[in-house]
This record gives sequence, structure tokens and C-alpha cells, in this order.
Amino acid sequence: MTERLYNQDVYTKTFTATVRSCQEASGRDGYEVILDRTAFFPEGGGQYGDIGWLSGIRVTDTQEKDGEVIHYTEEPLEAGSTIDGEIDWKIRFSRMQQHTAEHILSGLVHKRFGYQNVGFHLGDDLCTMDFNGPVTKEQMEEIEQEANRAVYQNIPVQILYPSEEELEGMEYRSKIEIDGQVRIVWIPGYDRCACCATHVGSTGEIGQIKVIAMMNYKGGVRVTMVSGDRALADHEKREKDMKEISAMLSAKEDELPEAVRRLKDENENQKHQIIELQRKMTALKAQQVPEGTYSQCLFETDLDQTGIRELMNHVLERSVAVCAVFLKRGEQYQYVIGSQKRDIRDLGKKLNERFHGRGGGKPGMIQGSLTGDEEEIKAYFEEIINVQ
Repeated sequence: MTERLYNQDVYTKTFTATVRSCQEASGRDGYEVILDRTAFFPEGGGQYGDIGWLSGIRVTDTQEKDGEVIHYTEEPLEAGSTIDGEIDWKIRFSRMQQHTAEHILSGLVHKRFGYQNVGFHLGDDLCTMDFNGPVTKEQMEEIEQEANRAVYQNIPVQILYPSEEELEGMEYRSKIEIDGQVRIVWIPGYDRCACCATHVGSTGEIGQIKVIAMMNYKGGVRVTMVSGDRALADHEKREKDMKEISAMLSAKEDELPEAVRRLKDENENQKHQIIELQRKMTALKAQQVPEGTYSQCLFETDLDQTGIRELMNHVLERSVAVCAVFLKRGEQYQYVIGSQKRDIRDLGKKLNERFHGRGGGKPGMIQGSLTGDEEEIKAYFEEIINVQ
């Protein structure tokens, strides 16, 4: 079996090894390489497998299969040859930061509420945790503050390999059935959990823990977190966005909430003004329609869905039997057709069949969308309107 150097020293970045075997990968591109020793961590514990290089050849993934550590490479390596291995340390260390931060947050949630982390995903941008019980935003803010206190204390992260007897009397999270030796990650005062993955040596190396999102999920809560280098990148992005917004609003950064509220109020006032102007405009448009005509087919470009309904109603009030209003939206027309004197659902059905449309409604009003030329739509409407 491959000697797993990451279990001896998680900070091993480079190593030498002998290639035990190399074959074409099954079900994917590249090659499967097995070494006599490796610092590459295979995917497990919610953490992706390491990537890096073997004698300059790219390792795209590391997995465990039948107890063996499989390195997936872009090119073959000769069995029996000696190689120089190097893991992509920037990515590995970031994953170690996130995973250790997850232990602290999950341990604090478990300690306070008794909830379990029932879903964990450590991606290369965000880390998500699913807890099987509700947590409020205010409670999570308190937990986040306490988690960062654990970072500031720079607590050594201990790796334990307890005997079966010791394990029976030990309180720890993730008490699932595990064959063989159980590996315990212990952060004194915060978490004790069974885990096979890599973690930083002390909590201070995490740098910062930041919860950036929460959502209700399957009766519990899903928490999205970043830490370490990712927390710094998130802070830098938010700071850049704030400066850009500040410039656009001509407001100091500490005045942005008030500036946004003011802008929102102005927008609401403008919306009301637009609605009122649209009402007046539809009334004026309707007044241009002769009273008492049997049907009207109108085409508009400067109204919204509410506006074309209002225009239709105004026209019907002028003793028009049937009114159809079509609103140009890109390649399509949205339409509304109404009548106070006949069932117009048959009109909609025929229009939809002719112009690849969809829609429906009640006997006195239908609405939908279709695709066609204005002149063709108008001509066909006039052709079928008198067909009872």
C-alpha cells in the first residue's frame, strides 16, 4: 500500500517516490498512477483530492480506490521510475484553512444546539454546511464571532488515533461506522470530530472566518462560509464594489445606506409618476378610437402589460365590441383581447395556431404571446373577427 506522507506531516509539499504502476484511466482522460509513497491527499471527508505535478507532469485529481491512492495524470509515467512529486500548495493550503474553519463552526453549532452537520461541500470558491435544525441570522453572527476568537487564540489542531477502548468513551462528532483506525481531529474547546482530511496545524493559520450567506434548507439551514485567503479575496471584492457604488452615487462609503434608501424612494416616486402618465396616455389613445365600432386591432411599443390591458378596457368603454392590443417585445408580441359582447377564446386559439402563439383566459378576456409580422397579424385578425 502507498505510504501516505500527508498523515505524517500535512505540510509536506515535495517528495520523491517510485512509480508502482501506470495505466490508462478508466472512464476518463489521462492515466492512473500509483506510487510507493505520496503527499497527495485523495478526495475524502468532503474535501477534493489534491492536484499538482509528478516530474513536471500535471496531476489533475487524486482519488482512493480499493485502498490505493490513484493519481490521475495527463501523461503516462514509466513503472519503476523515480519521480519528484509536488502538490499545488496554494490550493491545498486554502482547502486546509476552509476545512479547519468548518470544524470550528460545526463544533460550535453542535455545542450550542446539538445539531449535526449533515451535508458538507468544500469547493474551490465556497464552503457550504447543512445543519439539521434552524439557526437565526443573529445566532450565526454570535457563532461567527466565537469562531474567530478561536482563530485569534492560535489553538494547536491535534490529530488523534485512539484505540477502540478510548474511542468508546470519547465524545466526538461524525460517529459513523468506520472500518479500521478512526482518525480524530481535535480543536480543544471547540470541536472533536472523526475526519480523514487535511487541516492546518493551528487555528491562527485560518486567518479569518466569515459567514457570507444563509438559507433555509430541508428543515434546517445551509451556511456558506469563506476563510483564510478566500475571506481576504471576498473582503477585497466587496471593498472594490463599495468604492464603485460610492462613486456612482456620489456618496461617501459610510453614507451609502442612506444614499441607497434615498435613491429607492426616488425610484418609487418615479414609478408612480410613470404609472399615472401611462394611465393618462392610454385614456388619450382610447379617445382617438371611433365609438361604436365592432372591432379594433391596436399595436403598441411604449406601454407595459398593465398598460395594454388598461388601453383595451378604455376602448371597450367606447362601445367597441372587441378590442385587441398587441405589444412588441423583441421578436414577439404580447397580446390582450377583450370583449363585453362575445366569447373571444376562439379568436385567441386561431391566432395562436396561425402565429405559433400561446395563451388563454376567460370568455371576456384572453392574453398571451405570438410571433409574426404586424401587417399579417392585423390582416388575419380582421379576417377572423367576423367569423361567429
